[in-house]
Amino acid sequence: MPRGTTLAFIALPLLALSLAYYAQSSSSLLGPAPHLGTGLQFSLALSGLIGYAQAAVQAPFGFKTVEQPVQAVIDTDEYEYTLEPRPRFSRKIIAVGDIHGDIGNAERILQMASVVDENNNWSGKVDVLVQTGDIIDRGDDTIELFNWMEDLREQALAVNGIVLSILGNHEYMNAIGDWRYVLESEKKTFEPRESRLQAVTTGWLADAWAENYTTAARLPLHGLLGPPNTDYPAPEGSAFARANAGPLSHAAFSFVHGGLAPTYPNLQPFPSAINNLGSSLLHRLRERKPQPQPHPPSSYPGLPAGTTREEARLYGGDGPLWYRGWADEDEKKVCRMVDDVLEKTGTRRMVMGHTPQFDGIAARCHGKVLIIDTGISHAYGGPLSALSIEYTLEPAQSGGWKEQEIVKALYADQDDELLAVSTRDLEDLW
Repeated sequence: MPRGTTLAFIALPLLALSLAYYAQSSSSLLGPAPHLGTGLQFSLALSGLIGYAQAAVQAPFGFKTVEQPVQAVIDTDEYEYTLEPRPRFSRKIIAVGDIHGDIGNAERILQMASVVDENNNWSGKVDVLVQTGDIIDRGDDTIELFNWMEDLREQALAVNGIVLSILGNHEYMNAIGDWRYVLESEKKTFEPRESRLQAVTTGWLADAWAENYTTAARLPLHGLLGPPNTDYPAPEGSAFARANAGPLSHAAFSFVHGGLAPTYPNLQPFPSAINNLGSSLLHRLRERKPQPQPHPPSSYPGLPAGTTREEARLYGGDGPLWYRGWADEDEKKVCRMVDDVLEKTGTRRMVMGHTPQFDGIAARCHGKVLIIDTGISHAYGGPLSALSIEYTLEPAQSGGWKEQEIVKALYADQDDELLAVSTRDLEDLW
């Protein structure tokens, strides 16, 4: 058999297999299946088409064929040239801060940011929505807001979008029994009224918080780094370990409600070290028997018996739920500490709510610290805002890749503001 025919005989089944794996993995939110993690290491010299199929695996939200620069691949045995297209990747992220019981303003913001359409359904125009906690308290729309978030989560999933939900200190307060900021008018929206205690401790709201919410999130900007909440450092043997140690290693954002304090001891692996503590504390709160009556009018119940020191610190002043240092302390001081936290968490920028910024979204330390709580609830009357992150990674004409982040503050009633632009040239992705 001629040698070219032999190569074709080998290449065609590999092409079919690559395309089948791509079709399977690209339909998933999580990007490429773990067993495809080393697929990009195969020799591209087998065929330009095989290279095309395998490169497409990089895009976790599906791959769109677009005209892109091509590079020559030489088959050294046959001295033939093939052309290998290189895919362009983009991701659009919208993040929204504390909502505090105001569904009207929340709807207006998500429409303004093109997250939802005029009927308040998922629009498909963004890839990821992140909400950084404190949906509850200070307003009456608890039930409507949390049900809407679950609807959006399902709608996004159906079209390969993602809703990432963060728990705020007020969600934890309600689970603990600290109801100082619960309005009497809000309690009346639960039928019967006594069902509210069950909802936030062992019922439908507690279930949603346990299943669909985390205390921290790490959102990779590119699918090569893994799905949302892929740990940094990546565990040994992870399909994403190589990418998370390469040129794209810190191409990710962190999201928490309060902030990641430089003194907080459980930053690694990020975010699972924090999220595991959050899950265990919420489990302890659910297991209290009987559930304590809320404060007020009853006395403050505090954290449950058996709470570990690490769980208590999670809920403490320098924990990710309550920390305000990035917002309140002198900027020169915090900027000297920010790079160490970013390095530990495998991120380039940190996003948080919790501390209202009534002049608009605050960008500190050259955009490495982004504080997105602008008091959007009618309880505060602050500017209606959302954070926009646009990320692209595209092949350069001269070879290599060009990476860009554009971070903006979007406003319903004032001009949008450019907060940060970052462009990098990469020789390789590995």
